[in-house]
Amino acid sequence: MAFSGSSGRSGRPGMMGEINVTPLVDVMLVLLIIFMVAAPMMTQGLDVNLPKVDSTALQTEEQQTVLTVKPDGAIYLDEFPVSVANLAHQVAEVMKTKGSQTVFIKADQATAYGEVAAVMGQLRQAGITSIGLVTEPADRQAPPARPAE
Repeated sequence: MAFSGSSGRSGRPGMMGEINVTPLVDVMLVLLIIFMVAAPMMTQGLDVNLPKVDSTALQTEEQQTVLTVKPDGAIYLDEFPVSVANLAHQVAEVMKTKGSQTVFIKADQATAYGEVAAVMGQLRQAGITSIGLVTEPADRQAPPARPAE
């Protein structure tokens, strides 16, 4: 009993000259799904409740330095915690490496104004003259909030 697809005299099937791409496609689809699920988790930054204002977005440089001020007074330079006393020195060092002269402050809306002012004072001591405040766009459908009377 001989097989009809045998190519040799010994009755064994010959080598296949085609590449089976089905396993490759399967692996690539699994990797695509993994990256689609994992990509939203790789966002940079710390969660703060930014104030909402009605303004347009500014064009910024690629490597920006961000100071985050939390409501409890914790300060983060990019994503690393720093103290107010050492802030001017650390910001100056980061600015030397990045070559940028603009620092963006992300302060939670529940953060006391005095804490943000202290951070801005430390930035001035570090020689930073260009300071930006990060906000979120206001909801255009909601009426503007009125101050309490």
